[in-house]
Amino acid sequence: MLWTFWCKLFKGKKHGERVAPSEKNQRTWKLHLNSRLEGKVALITGGASGIGESTARLFVQHGAQVVIADIQDDLGHSLCKDIGCEDAISYVHCDVTSDSHVQNAVDTAVTKHGKLDIMFSNAGITGNTDPRIQATNYEDFKRVFDVNVFGAFLGAKHAARVMIPEKKGSIVFTSSVASVTYGDVPHAYSAAKHAVVGLTKNLCVELGKCGIRVNCISPFGVATPMLVNAMGFTDKQRVDEFVSQIANLKEAVSEASDVAEAVLYLGGDDSKYVSGINLVLDGGYSTTNIALGEALKKMVS
Repeated sequence: MLWTFWCKLFKGKKHGERVAPSEKNQRTWKLHLNSRLEGKVALITGGASGIGESTARLFVQHGAQVVIADIQDDLGHSLCKDIGCEDAISYVHCDVTSDSHVQNAVDTAVTKHGKLDIMFSNAGITGNTDPRIQATNYEDFKRVFDVNVFGAFLGAKHAARVMIPEKKGSIVFTSSVASVTYGDVPHAYSAAKHAVVGLTKNLCVELGKCGIRVNCISPFGVATPMLVNAMGFTDKQRVDEFVSQIANLKEAVSEASDVAEAVLYLGGDDSKYVSGINLVLDGGYSTTNIALGEALKKMVS
C-alpha cells in the first residue's frame, strides 16, 4: 500500500525533481505513522507500571485495543482511567503464575475484542538482590522462575491456543541484558532471563509453522519502579544517574518508552519476517568489558 502511495505521489516527475506532497497525502502519511497497530488486539502482562505501562500507552496511540493484565489493581484501573477510552484499553487482574488466571486474561481479550494479535509477556520480578549463592534460597529461586519463566510460558501457551487457528500472531517476551552478560545480577534472575531467551527460540521454531512470530527484548537498566525499589533508591533520577555512569553509550538515558518502541516494532507488521531474535537494548553495554581499562588506569595513576 505504501509503495503504491509513493508511486502515485512521484508519477511523472523527473529524477531529482522535488515534489511537494499534497495536504491529503501528508495526512495519509501521518496517519500511517500514528496507526501502526490499527485493528490489532494486544494483551500485556505486567501492564500496569514500568515498561508494560509505557507499552500500553504507545500501543493505544497506534490504534491497538489493549488489555492490561497485572496484580496491581489500583494502578491498572488508574492507567485505564488516565488513557480514558474504554474501547481502547481495559484491565484484568492476573497472577501470571496461575494457569487459570492467564487463561482468563487471554479469554477476556478474545471475548471483548474478538481476537488476539499480540501477546506481550512482560511481567517479572527481581527476587532477592543479594548476588551470592549462599544467600540464595529455594523459595526465592522458585518464585523468580514461577513469575519470569513459568509466567512467560503460560502467556505463550494460551496466546498460541487462540493464534494457531488464525495462523498469525506475535508473541514478545521481556528478558534482560542479564541474558547476555554475567556476574552482575543474582543467580535466580540471571538463570530465569536466560531461560526466557531459550523459550523464545524454541517457540519460534514450533509456532513459525503456524505463522506466529516469537521474539524477546533484553533491556539494560531502565528506571522502572521495580528497578528503583530493587536498588534501594528513592527516586528515578538516582537510578538514571547510576546507570549512566556504568553505561557504554553516553549522552543518552534508557527510558521505558524506548523499550516500548522496540515492542511496537516486534509486535506489529513492520517486523513481519522477524522471529526468534533477542533484541538487546543496551547501548552496546554487553559488547565491552571495562575491567582491563580500569586496571590500566590504576597502573598509571
